[in-house]
Amino acid sequence: MHLISGYARTLAFARRFRDDRSGLALLEFAFTAPLVVALGLWGVETANLALANLRVSQIALNLADNASRVGAQSSLVTQQLREVDINDIFAAAKTQGFAWDLATRGRITLSSLEADKDGKQTIHWQRCLGTKSGAGYDSSYGRTTISGGTPAAADSTTAPYDPTAGVNTSTSGSDNSASHPGSVITGGMGETGTKIVAPNNSGVMFVEINYDYKPVVGTGWLPNGAAKIRYIASFIVRDRRDFGQIYNPSPTAALMTCNKYTS
Repeated sequence: MHLISGYARTLAFARRFRDDRSGLALLEFAFTAPLVVALGLWGVETANLALANLRVSQIALNLADNASRVGAQSSLVTQQLREVDINDIFAAAKTQGFAWDLATRGRITLSSLEADKDGKQTIHWQRCLGTKSGAGYDSSYGRTTISGGTPAAADSTTAPYDPTAGVNTSTSGSDNSASHPGSVITGGMGETGTKIVAPNNSGVMFVEINYDYKPVVGTGWLPNGAAKIRYIASFIVRDRRDFGQIYNPSPTAALMTCNKYTS
């Protein structure tokens, strides 16, 4: 009798348990929550990466545009580009990227690509901002170089960088731009097949930005655990600029040459 009664109670409990739906929603949530959270975090990271790409591209465009316009204006002489003008536009780029550490997680290179009357392309000078260095951060399309006191080709991988190119604060000496006119870059700057060339007797402001993306969630959500954002931009110089040198009148400004890695 007791066995039958115990069996009946067990069977009744099993039926009640089978028919009980009170915890179904909680169980479903427990099973689906990890998937929903994972998809949500992936969406947040993907959206932020897309936004970061947009921001870097806009900074590159703004910097190239500003560099093509700035200088000491005068109705009597050609426009003179000064070191302080370059520092100002770099400060603007740094401010734009301050919230996501552009200056410490990336590298900006501004090159003055110029052409003579015959169309010979030369990187006359370069200025840089950012602490990142090495391949993938420094310019990928040419440098101002010098070897044995003579300018070398801009695409030389052995000649050292020439920080004095384009600088002329005296009529003679190591900073005389006549002795450091920059480096010839055959075919212009940029990727093969889409290189940028300067118009004859004019110049192009060419900007490269390389930036290590700063994730919101973590590196595990990124391809290969990291993402490097890279953009270039260029604008033809707008005004009648004096391409002879970068001026640095008193009080002199610091030179943001590309042998420095500062933020």
